[in-house]
Amino acid sequence: MMRKLTYAALLWLGIACLSPGWAQTASGKYKNLGPQVYASLIQGSVFADDAAGKSYAYTVVRGRPAHFVGYSLDPLKLVVDAALPETDGSWDVEVSTDGIVYIAAANGVLFQHVPGTDAVTSLGIVLPGEKVIWDLAAGKDGEIFGGTYPGCRVFRYHPKDGFSDVGRGPLVEDENYVRSVTYHRETGKIYAGIASHSAMVELDPKTGEKKQLLPDQDRDQEAIYHINLVHGLKGGDRVFGWLTGPTERVTTIYNLKTRKFEAYMPTMDVKSIIKAPKGSKVYYTAGKKLYEIDYAAKVPEPKELASTEGETKTVRWGKNGMLYLLTGSKHIHTFNPKTGHLTTEKVDIPGQPIDIQSIGIGPDGLVWSGGYLAGGHATYNPKTGENRQLPGLDQTEGLANLGTEIYFGIYAKARLYAYDTQKPWDLKQNNPRLLGQIKGQDRPFAVLGLEKLNKVLFGTVPGYGQLGGALVAYDVAADKLETITNLIPDQSIVSLVEAGDLVIGGTSIFGGLGGKPTQAEAKVFGWDPVRKQKTFELVPVPGAMAITGLMKGPDGHIWGFADGDLFVLDVAKCSVISTHRLFEIHTRPSHIWRSAFMMTHPSGVVYASVNGRFLKIDPHTMQMTQLEENVGMPVMDEQGKLYFKRGMDLWLYEPEATVE
Repeated sequence: MMRKLTYAALLWLGIACLSPGWAQTASGKYKNLGPQVYASLIQGSVFADDAAGKSYAYTVVRGRPAHFVGYSLDPLKLVVDAALPETDGSWDVEVSTDGIVYIAAANGVLFQHVPGTDAVTSLGIVLPGEKVIWDLAAGKDGEIFGGTYPGCRVFRYHPKDGFSDVGRGPLVEDENYVRSVTYHRETGKIYAGIASHSAMVELDPKTGEKKQLLPDQDRDQEAIYHINLVHGLKGGDRVFGWLTGPTERVTTIYNLKTRKFEAYMPTMDVKSIIKAPKGSKVYYTAGKKLYEIDYAAKVPEPKELASTEGETKTVRWGKNGMLYLLTGSKHIHTFNPKTGHLTTEKVDIPGQPIDIQSIGIGPDGLVWSGGYLAGGHATYNPKTGENRQLPGLDQTEGLANLGTEIYFGIYAKARLYAYDTQKPWDLKQNNPRLLGQIKGQDRPFAVLGLEKLNKVLFGTVPGYGQLGGALVAYDVAADKLETITNLIPDQSIVSLVEAGDLVIGGTSIFGGLGGKPTQAEAKVFGWDPVRKQKTFELVPVPGAMAITGLMKGPDGHIWGFADGDLFVLDVAKCSVISTHRLFEIHTRPSHIWRSAFMMTHPSGVVYASVNGRFLKIDPHTMQMTQLEENVGMPVMDEQGKLYFKRGMDLWLYEPEATVE
């Protein structure tokens, strides 16, 4: 159990969150350096009309908080910019049959907006325990359906009835995600895409009856990530599902009349699929191209019509017969099907600060931050206070230095990059440069530079629903990647540290989200990077789920955290010297990938952050004192100053030994 806090520490909890500026205590001083990474990533989007018939484009800008923004179409002008409290994004926005716009928040809350007004209203959590709303679909008579995580539920909302669980529990047992939903107005059935193990479920919301439709040969993929339904086609209405996974990305087509999956098409923007108001033509985008398929033809074939910008977020037909598309590149395209002419107008999306996902001290002495979900990077200069934005890369899970270069592990698909800090940040000039991506892997949290060998090691977590991470070695001189999978069977590699001629790694029993662990406890292992072989493996704390925060301690041994236990490892003897319990985990979380961070201060004191608890550890007595809460991913520079994150903000902590 966690030790009792001293009165001074309890007092500190009340004053340390002052922002911005300094807060002084006996343990050192803290300063909020403010937001670091900004982005204008748009997510859920929809076109809608107000009561007077005026048309708008609505979207949600990722940020802390997220912002719901709306633009009139004629002329294109920002008319709504409303914060969505307590959430950082929205995966979908939908308009009901009675003209109300609904916003699916990433915190499980459903918001409502009346077109033509400038406000949003929170309707509350859709279902108890559901943390994310992934997708929405409009039913009949003003009702809205939505799919959720982690309960794999489908809810219904109606202004008169409120919320209800129309699936009567999970759509698929032991799954977490209803990733996509669509509604068939003729039958009233819901079609839902499932993750982390792909399935397509037909749901009768009136009875709760569920039927899994996806063929067995497609069940080994990760998800039906997006889904859409086209009514009124020759031969039957079709459900289009974007099937994604480690081996393929294709579009499945299910015929509701024949009750069969009739075809596969290449990957496309499934949310863009829309039928013409008259006739049998269907339009969609894929790979920045607009296509047309005529279902009246004997063999419907795609026909390329025009070039577009970015992934289509939403599409609709205007009253003027034009096709409107809003894309993730922040453009509105207007297509005239009679002339084949497409016009493009840029939408000015206000940027928002986003959460910090990773922190590191670069070889340039700057503090590097990577952004959550929207990606991008920023640097903070401790000498000048300058913040610089460096867009272009996706979400960084881990980073480390070797020489003058920073190595990034990027989500998704475990893409690995290197950036030479002595040259300008310029993706067009291949700086940062892509080293490669690791098949079957997703999140490279552990990154370690080995100066003597001129190599960089990456430890990874596999894709959604999968188990078994990888250890990846990059040989800088040879410019070559070498991957060893399942070094510890069915476990991810989430922490790495150098120990003499060996590398010590820590594992997690958890794989990709939605995967079910098969192993009982996490392990520490030794790796010889020259012989390329494992030298030992052991369980430092029985029953622990993850080994994180590995570091070389002030006593020369390797320190790490096994869930809530600090342990000290003698590498030479391949044995654990001591363990020290800080707290217990009484329930199993969905995953543990990087719960602890540790560093030895020049004063000899050890600082650690474990599940947000900021600790000061006396290495002689192993006495632990909690200094603060909500401290994430601390790193230390050469002067002994610590930097950590709180949401979107970067904070500086100067221990008393370094206070001038």
